[in-house]
Amino acid sequence: MEYIESPNKYQDKRFKMFGDQEGKCLFLGGGITNCPQWQKEVITLLKNTDLIVFNPRRENFPIKDPNASYEQIQWEYDHFELCKLILFWFSRGSLNPIVLFEYGRWSYISYHFFQFGKKVFVGIDPEYERKQDVEIQTKLLDPTEKVLKIVYSLEELANQIIEYRSQITYNLIK
Repeated sequence: MEYIESPNKYQDKRFKMFGDQEGKCLFLGGGITNCPQWQKEVITLLKNTDLIVFNPRRENFPIKDPNASYEQIQWEYDHFELCKLILFWFSRGSLNPIVLFEYGRWSYISYHFFQFGKKVFVGIDPEYERKQDVEIQTKLLDPTEKVLKIVYSLEELANQIIEYRSQITYNLIK
């Protein structure tokens, strides 16, 4: 696994020109403020994969820098666009309002335009306050769970991604 943390950029020139052609780039979408450091657990669970993981949660966010918020949001926006794989984790500790917005956008795109290669994986901490809202909205969008299947632990979420990547790799080899 290769790890890229905001505000760092991925240095592969082919990636800059063509994006994530192999479906190896994973964006970690989920709570950053007032919630557990769930990203560290996911990174540990995915450490033995060939993924390139983009983490928007900085170790040290420069809160006093007036340009930092814009830079952060721009980084996230760009990497959501570039990555073919997007993980969403709704964690306890925060209502995750921006995550709800981002999940709405990308779950719709993943469901309706799956053939273009965007794949969303979604997990909900059992203690997340708006769990039912995410479940209902997801079920209304994808009642058969063919594209969006909710899981309730980071382990299950990581396993979904590993399984999906193994299918992609297998199909590329065929």
